[in-house]
Amino acid sequence: MIEGKTLNRITESIIGAAIEVHRALGPGLLESAYEACLTFELAQRGLKVERQKPLPVIYREVKLDCGYRLDLLVEEAIIVEVKAVDRLMPIHQAQLLSYLKLSGCKVGLLINFNVRVLRDGIRRVVNNFPDSPRSLRTLR
Repeated sequence: MIEGKTLNRITESIIGAAIEVHRALGPGLLESAYEACLTFELAQRGLKVERQKPLPVIYREVKLDCGYRLDLLVEEAIIVEVKAVDRLMPIHQAQLLSYLKLSGCKVGLLINFNVRVLRDGIRRVVNNFPDSPRSLRTLR
């Protein structure tokens, strides 16, 4: 398991890469364009990134392919969900939290590129994060 400080370092690098993509492209494109460019930028930074990674559901010890896919899985530890919407909704955070629970990952980033300033479009969601005083937190 990756410890909390390492996860924080990787998420900072992901956010930096997302800011770089947003500076170059701005808002208004499709999610798939931002996803492709962010994948490229993360790989350029030396991070292992998997795009459209299948996520099965385990129900009663049976692995079921329900068609879920993670936009990006970085370093086999951090889920990145890419959005290009007018505003992030609670359902987007609920989706990411469900993905964290299903995958066993501890941290995820919800990044909405359809904003003027990217900082306003980033949400960090954690589930049983190492060194966390609470087992389940959503941070802004």
